[in-house]
Amino acid sequence: MNDIITKRNDLLANTVIQGLKSRNMTGYYAKTKEEALKIALDLIPEGSSVTMGGSMSVAEIGLKDALISGNYNFIDRDNYEDKAAAALMAYDADVYLGSANAITNDGILINIDGNSNRVSAYAYGPRKLVLIVGMNKVAGDVDAALKRARNTAATMNVQRFNLKTPCASTGSCMNCKSPDTICCQFLITRYERHTDRVHVILVNDELGF
Repeated sequence: MNDIITKRNDLLANTVIQGLKSRNMTGYYAKTKEEALKIALDLIPEGSSVTMGGSMSVAEIGLKDALISGNYNFIDRDNYEDKAAAALMAYDADVYLGSANAITNDGILINIDGNSNRVSAYAYGPRKLVLIVGMNKVAGDVDAALKRARNTAATMNVQRFNLKTPCASTGSCMNCKSPDTICCQFLITRYERHTDRVHVILVNDELGF
């Protein structure tokens, strides 16, 4: 990350963190993936039950590997034949890990989901939510964040999972009703009622989609 981009990210991250604070969520800023990993592990007490969806950002900072090798009760859905049963365990977990499809300058989180296990856990259930969010996901307002989620995150994810939707061919959202669509549930988190539940670690890097 060059110095000009880093300076911009430093300033913008502070704005986003203040926005999160106004919405009863806690924000952090990490200059590197390694720093992000340290902040995340500091938020997860040893012995905690921890699970996650399919977040690439969590894996990219090394957090998933650290939990697997550490003293945690990590519920890895990849190890379960019954994925639905593993997903249900999330609602009683101490910590749920993930990212965001987009976040606004003033701290509103935007997420889109196909099976809805991820957004439902974000909204309710796990006692703590730790989100790893690259600065590439910051958008100016809710409209811009929704456009990013639909046209960048969703289109890349359908290609990642080799799904058959119009956006997999065009590279942009076609507002489809395809059986393979992953744009089923939209979650806009504008405020968190429960203090100390949502923690967002902004990272000076491009992470995930």
